[in-house]
Amino acid sequence: MTSMLDVSRLTISFGDLRVLDGLSFAVAHGECLAIIGPNGSGKTVLLRALIGALPYEGTIQWAADARVGYVPQKLDIERDLPLTGMDLLRARAHVAGAPRIEISRALAMVRLGVDVADRPIGTLSGGSFQRLLLALAFLGRPNVLLFDEPTAGIDQPGEELLYETIHRWQRDSGLTLLLVSHELSVVRRYATRVLCLGRARICLGPPSEILTPQVLEGVYGAPMNYHFHQ
Repeated sequence: MTSMLDVSRLTISFGDLRVLDGLSFAVAHGECLAIIGPNGSGKTVLLRALIGALPYEGTIQWAADARVGYVPQKLDIERDLPLTGMDLLRARAHVAGAPRIEISRALAMVRLGVDVADRPIGTLSGGSFQRLLLALAFLGRPNVLLFDEPTAGIDQPGEELLYETIHRWQRDSGLTLLLVSHELSVVRRYATRVLCLGRARICLGPPSEILTPQVLEGVYGAPMNYHFHQ
């Protein structure tokens, strides 16, 4: 498979603090790469560098046909602003040059009703707001999606439904996914490979090789056990 993304010797620093140091990896078209690691290991920093939101040293090379969508952990706006979800979707469609019909398509893909999207964002539940963020990412028809803990603040049934929706998109459309998650059971179920960022150790490989007590203990720096239930 050809690469959708090639990263070579990526280094990111904030003053004297070096968060990532010489990181190299590639992501194939249609792959699901899960990114895991302890807090402060650089997972969100990596995604932000990939979309050009942070300065870095090294090389980030996207495929010529890459159209990237990004779903952050949270939207950096006050939830009490007098804005509706539809206001945000229309603004995003304008920036992406997408026709208005794409808004309806994006809402249908995330199973969010127009009546819900038309409410003030401060009144939306955690699950509905996260689906709104997904709909925003889908405007412009990306073929690459970067998810930074997409189920943060969502209850267990909503979390399972959201991951199933993401998996369906990948299966049906051949999307390339880069997914930051602390849910190791989700990583085991859906990821084709796992990039594990640790303060002293970085690992890359299939879930069966990375999600072992020995590897996880080396990365997280504490004894860990992992049980996979069919």
